[in-house]
Amino acid sequence: METYFRFLFEFMSVFFNGIGIMVTGILNGLIQVFNIQDYLSIISLYQKEFSSGEWVLAILAIIVMIIILGLIILSIVFLVRKYIRFRKTVVEQESMLKEIGMLNNKVADLVQEKEKILAMKVSQLGLKPGEEAIIEEETISDSEKEKNSEDGIIDDDPNARFSKLHSIDVQFKDYKIQNYGNSFTLEELVEEFRNFAASKLKLYYTTNMIRLFISGLSATKLVILQGISGTGKTSLAYAWGKFIKNDAIIASVQPSWRDRTELFGYFNEFTKKFNETDVLKGMYLAGYTDDVYVTVLDEMNIARVEYYFAEMLSILEMPSRDEWIIELVPSSWDNDPIKLQGGKLKIPGNMWYIGTINNDDSTFAVTDKVYDRAMPIDINDKGQVFEPVDTDAMNINSSYLEGLFTEAKKNNPLTAEMEQKISDMDDYVIQHFRIAFGNRIVKQMRDFVATYVACGGTEVDGVDYYIARKILRKFEQLNLAYIRDDIAPFIEFLDKSFGKQNFNECKEYLLRLKKMI
Repeated sequence: METYFRFLFEFMSVFFNGIGIMVTGILNGLIQVFNIQDYLSIISLYQKEFSSGEWVLAILAIIVMIIILGLIILSIVFLVRKYIRFRKTVVEQESMLKEIGMLNNKVADLVQEKEKILAMKVSQLGLKPGEEAIIEEETISDSEKEKNSEDGIIDDDPNARFSKLHSIDVQFKDYKIQNYGNSFTLEELVEEFRNFAASKLKLYYTTNMIRLFISGLSATKLVILQGISGTGKTSLAYAWGKFIKNDAIIASVQPSWRDRTELFGYFNEFTKKFNETDVLKGMYLAGYTDDVYVTVLDEMNIARVEYYFAEMLSILEMPSRDEWIIELVPSSWDNDPIKLQGGKLKIPGNMWYIGTINNDDSTFAVTDKVYDRAMPIDINDKGQVFEPVDTDAMNINSSYLEGLFTEAKKNNPLTAEMEQKISDMDDYVIQHFRIAFGNRIVKQMRDFVATYVACGGTEVDGVDYYIARKILRKFEQLNLAYIRDDIAPFIEFLDKSFGKQNFNECKEYLLRLKKMI
């Protein structure tokens, strides 16, 4: 063994001597690189022999050498700091993994404790072990079932992931669409609703305001009531729900709303249940009937409308209602609601959406994408108290109401003279303000004005209101200082084209813009 140890020592000495020479060489090299004394000695040796030109070159060489030394030092510092950060990250990850492991152990302990408690209940009740799940279901959901019974929700399938929609299926299992025998005209509807709001709810609106509201429902599924706070925007939508005997679904928009789940709900992977909203429940219910329904997006611009309502805007824009479909879940279950096909729900055509907007600094500006698809109606004045005719609420068939809208659009098209005046105004606005409006706005204007006339208004007043709210509103995007001198000539153009006694909405809006400059 002595021979072997001598061999091993000499053999390993070769390796470690090599390592030592490498380390020593690196250290000696670093010492030599930073040996300032040697640099000074060489400079001292040659300084008397340098000419002026050589001194310049020598100084340059010294500067270059200093830069190189500085870069070497910075590289060493950088590598050390990088290693420290890397090590710190590794340590934090290890600490986090340990903490996750501890939490998992605690969860496992809690699950075991829960199972022991359930086992004790099973033994006390004399049940079989396989019936533990039933105990758990009863224990967890008693309070929830009690709440659902108070809300009128009857869920006879505890495994249904859409409990509210499933209860509607149960409730409307044998439902047949009712025909209310409506016979009113749009003009009569305006007066009936106005008198109902005043006599039953003490809410007073002008005839023209109700006329604008009904016309807005005809032109689009999204009506925006805007203006200063306290003028009765939400009250108007609320009163409409009471009038048609289907209370408006009030969805109070929150600043945190970011996507469509705020409107419809979402599937909870943990509970395997879909958290349904009242809006979704109302939409599903509307699909069973021919009644008129309304959803109110209260203070809709307290969050960005295009975030949470973008998909609905696109769907409601499709020409065929067969395409009004939204996907709630990616796949279907056997016990899903009847009207939920393949996880997709058809948006009912008998529901309208009314958004209320407060124009103040606490809200977001509504984009053109929203305004172009909606019908904005300004409510800035309180209605004057009047003595109404006592009027009761009425059931209205959505098919009858939309039939009146269709008939109004057919019987009251824009006259050729008005079409030409609007075309001339369009050319004027493009030439002087670089603003144009597309086919969507033209079609919506025709629908709005036709219904406005059927409700008892005049064609010129309907066109005036629509242009002021949908087209001239785009002037706010311009630099008002640059268009100031063009406003007065534009008012003169409107007086010449439509008459000095007409287009007061547009003129008032333009004068208000001029004062803002």
